[in-house]
Amino acid sequence: MSTKPALLMRLLASSFAIAEKAQIIIHQVLSGGNLSIVEKTGANDLQTKADRLVQQSICSSLARKFPKLTIIGEEDLPFQEIDEDLIESGQCEEVLKYSCPVQYSHFKEEEIVVWVDPLDGTKEFTEGFLDHVTVLIGIACGGKAIAGVINQPYYNYQAGADAVVGRTIWGGLNLGVFGIKVKEVPAGKHIVTTSRSHSNKLVNDCISAMNVDEVIRVGGAGNKVLQLIEGKASAYIFASPGCKKWDTCAPEAILQALSGKLTDIHGNSFQYHKDVKHVNSGGVLATLKNFDYYASRVPESVKMALIP
Repeated sequence: MSTKPALLMRLLASSFAIAEKAQIIIHQVLSGGNLSIVEKTGANDLQTKADRLVQQSICSSLARKFPKLTIIGEEDLPFQEIDEDLIESGQCEEVLKYSCPVQYSHFKEEEIVVWVDPLDGTKEFTEGFLDHVTVLIGIACGGKAIAGVINQPYYNYQAGADAVVGRTIWGGLNLGVFGIKVKEVPAGKHIVTTSRSHSNKLVNDCISAMNVDEVIRVGGAGNKVLQLIEGKASAYIFASPGCKKWDTCAPEAILQALSGKLTDIHGNSFQYHKDVKHVNSGGVLATLKNFDYYASRVPESVKMALIP
């Protein structure tokens, strides 16, 4: 008699399928030509029809299959009946081929918090920087990010007519990361990736203190962490309180599963309990390797300005 896969693996398998569904929804919205953009707190904090539909799809699909989960999404949406076309009930069978790490094999649904960013990089999405966009589903237990799924719906979109567009990366602590190839930055190179649309003096002062060779400014926390994994950047630095828990939960889990590190600018770990404040007020510092090189160079003036 076959045994039922552990909850974490079933949740990851479902999240994978749900993230792939999100990619389809995002493509449909963009090709439809009407993004229905709404300003939330300002011109750099936008919401589109894709954000709304994808959050409905992810949260409703997960809640239907795992009714005792705590699910926290970025978008503050009114309660409404969900179109059945938005529900994804499938799962990725490939994910279920992997064994659950023993320390995570006995979790209960009510102990897990899922942090959802339906469309990370919304401003870039509205401006045509499509490869900056990611869908983030982060899984936390005991306040720690332990697993995640990142869909990049427009990966490869400029690679020609025959290219496969989009990819889904998944993984977890003591499990590994799948769907992406790890590549390191050339030895001795210090390349920082930071915000494209939320820069300020504090962000720039922090980067200036790092003695870097290059600064890349792109959208999306998920996208920046993928740059670390693929060797396009050696550190992700954002010395500002703009990032939220749904931006960092999935990327942190994926990065840590590769022995990387993601913390606030002080080096403090983030907590992902259901009652934690949503804003990462201490900024973000992340690397795949050499974390201490960058952490040791954060100016005291920056640390004093960013209170966790």
